[in-house]
Amino acid sequence: MSSQIMLFGGRTSKTLAEEIARHYDLPLINVQLQQFSDGELQPVIQDSVRGEYVFFIQSTNPPSDNLMELLLLIDAARRASAEYVTAVIPYFGYARQDRKDKPRVPIAAKLLANILTTAGANRVMTMDLHAPQIQGFFDIPVDHLDSSAVFVPYIKELGNAADLLFASPDVGGTKRARFYAKHFKTDMVICDKYREKANEIAGMTVIGNVEGRDVVLVDDIVDTAGTLCNAAEALLEKGAKSVRAICTHPVLSGAAYERIEKSVLTELVVCNTLPLKQASKKIRVLSVAPLFATAIKRIFEHRSISSLFS
Repeated sequence: MSSQIMLFGGRTSKTLAEEIARHYDLPLINVQLQQFSDGELQPVIQDSVRGEYVFFIQSTNPPSDNLMELLLLIDAARRASAEYVTAVIPYFGYARQDRKDKPRVPIAAKLLANILTTAGANRVMTMDLHAPQIQGFFDIPVDHLDSSAVFVPYIKELGNAADLLFASPDVGGTKRARFYAKHFKTDMVICDKYREKANEIAGMTVIGNVEGRDVVLVDDIVDTAGTLCNAAEALLEKGAKSVRAICTHPVLSGAAYERIEKSVLTELVVCNTLPLKQASKKIRVLSVAPLFATAIKRIFEHRSISSLFS
């Protein structure tokens, strides 16, 4: 008997998982998630997974229960004799802790790679890692999908290509902005920020000419939105005609929603790798479900997915 594909959705990614399943024309497999009075989780897979290709769809954003739920599901599937287990992690939490930038701190991204492998994952699929080299932390295949597959069509709909210009909100994101600038055959600028402490910006300088241009800020994560909103203000002060932003992962913690509503941003466009905590007139969500569904289908059929990386 040949293997079949089975899709599961964790709690934080249930809506995205349901959409992926619809694109694949398959139902999500039921999981009964028990939670004991002390907070411990015990997921119970309701159907047999023996000999099957299993895909668990769950972002690993805080709280840590999201990660723990994914690990327990992987372990349950391995102990139930699943043939192949793929952890589909649209947003890979702790990816910003990818190196020792000061003494006596962990490299959390490497630790998570070890834990996922030890739990029994045969493969990991994710999108827009904060540091692409995190793929090298794994000793199993990692499929690193690129959100440009959904952002490029959106930008094309904006029109006015002659006035278009891309910007990185910090020096670290230059490569992302340069990709879009090259693709649309236009220019890019850099907003150089200076921090005195975490999540608090002391100053911002725009490197490049933005006079009369429609600027698109490019980033992988929008967290407190402080960097993004300050960059938008700096760009307008330098003569930009409009400023909007495209960010893959809407972490949006703290006062992020309030900052975005009060900001000079025309629009913030994000992907549904994480669910929004509240609605906002300035935030537009693009779905990555078709992209993940295609990647899952190709993995199951042992076909190349390299064309999905760009």
